[in-house]
Amino acid sequence: MNVILAVLTRELRLALRSRMDWLLPLLFFVMVVMLFGLGARPNDPVLAGFAPSILWVGALLSMLLTLDRLFRADYEDGTLEQLCLAEAPLTLTVAAKLTAHWLLTGLPLVLLAAPLAVALQLPAAGLPALVLGLALGTPVLSFVGGFAAALTVALPRAGLLLPLLVLPLLAPVLIFGAGAVRAALGGLDAAAPLYFLAAVLVLCITLVPWAAAAALRNAFE
Repeated sequence: MNVILAVLTRELRLALRSRMDWLLPLLFFVMVVMLFGLGARPNDPVLAGFAPSILWVGALLSMLLTLDRLFRADYEDGTLEQLCLAEAPLTLTVAAKLTAHWLLTGLPLVLLAAPLAVALQLPAAGLPALVLGLALGTPVLSFVGGFAAALTVALPRAGLLLPLLVLPLLAPVLIFGAGAVRAALGGLDAAAPLYFLAAVLVLCITLVPWAAAAALRNAFE
């Protein structure tokens, strides 16, 4: 726990020094949603039907903006090599960094989702499924994206490669997340897709830190 708390504190302090790097995804998310709203006809009921997909795609693309910086700065200044050589398990360090990434990017997106959904005229019946789905799905985005960032940390121009690696893996999360909202809007039970997202999240928490730590060690071999 001391290792996790130390890494979380370090990541949050670094985020305070470069606030624009973490505010940019939130601004991008708001701009994407607002542009869809401005491009539709006033009071268009079709917009509400596309709102779940718009919000999920916007959240996914917003989180992709920060993935390249997840390990690269530590790799370039030598911090990552010291973490690999430290006595503390690298798996815990990676898990803490991925958790910090979600706290800085995913959690604010979850909090912004409800007001933006109202702006897109999403009915109130779909808001709980939307917020809960994003709360379960955005950590998956952080963990899967973190694994891809660990794989490409030593490669030049990895920012161009990351979307190609991450987007196909996250397609099921997008499908089930938006499907949960559509099920709630249709008067159906949204529990099944939400349970799927919860299962994927548990799987990512269990396996991804180990896999990402192995990928980071491989970067120095």
